[in-house]
Amino acid sequence: QPYTARRFCIKYSKRIFFGTDFHPVESPDSYNIYYRILETDDEYFDYSLSPTGGQGRFKAYGLYLPRETLEDIYCGNFKRLFHIS
Repeated sequence: QPYTARRFCIKYSKRIFFGTDFHPVESPDSYNIYYRILETDDEYFDYSLSPTGGQGRFKAYGLYLPRETLEDIYCGNFKRLFHIS
């Protein structure tokens, strides 16, 4: 539900943190998938790095979040919560 997810992320952008259990050095390609989902308007793409597809084998859609929302999610909310300038 890309349109609903996009509206949710924009509405609650001050409450969302980006996080993953992948280490960027061990799995840098996995971050490209997250960026593609959050930052692009790509439609109907495989989100898994595995050739057999991900769990459920559904496709992903980009949310094309606005820059301000991405800044909040990627680092702004963390900085605000922990009083980092």
